[in-house]
Amino acid sequence: MPIYEYQCEDCGRRSTFLVLKAEGFRPVCKECGGSKLTKLISRVSFLRSDEDRMERLADPSRLGDIDENDPHSMARWMKRMGKELGEDVGEDFDQMVEEAMEEEGGGAGVSEDSL
Repeated sequence: MPIYEYQCEDCGRRSTFLVLKAEGFRPVCKECGGSKLTKLISRVSFLRSDEDRMERLADPSRLGDIDENDPHSMARWMKRMGKELGEDVGEDFDQMVEEAMEEEGGGAGVSEDSL
């Protein structure tokens, strides 16, 4: 799908457009109506089927670093599973994991970078 992202030079907000015909397309900021927009390079994403996602989760090579006795390891695995299923586990989950690890005596958190 040809989806383009632009940043407004006037208000700094980003606007996203689905462009079916590039010919004659003139982007306008959806926030302020400004016409001075800079095209951004967006992240690339692709869709996976549910079957493909489940296969990736069941792949034994992806389970090698899980230690069921280590809360940090389990938290990383749960976050990874949520990402793989396309679910945002949210800040509530992160806070709950942090609290559980503190109760277990571990103070180090599980960041997105460690996934």
